[in-house]
Amino acid sequence: MTKLRYNFKSDVLFKVFFVRSQDQLRQLVAAMLKIAIESIERFEVTNVEIPPDVVGDKFCRLDINMIVNSQHVNLEIQVHDEGDFPERLMYYWAREFSSKLQEGKHYIELPRT
Repeated sequence: MTKLRYNFKSDVLFKVFFVRSQDQLRQLVAAMLKIAIESIERFEVTNVEIPPDVVGDKFCRLDINMIVNSQHVNLEIQVHDEGDFPERLMYYWAREFSSKLQEGKHYIELPRT
């Protein structure tokens, strides 16, 4: 028996299987988060690198961006535990949260993120 070199935590396999079938990916995400699939208002596989504001700072990579019950939600696959999850989570949250307020708007208008 041949052992597979990849598993579904591999970014490549995840993309090949689920990006082509976003309906199934949406169902999987809803099941994993234990939410009703109807509560997902927007679902987008972005998996883009977000460039830093300053040259030399870190890039962010977001895999799935969605709106659930009017709240912005970002999901990413963490393949290896690098021991920095709380800091990583806060960094991604801050980038997402701060990008939602347009000039001239009031802070009260920031969406839950």
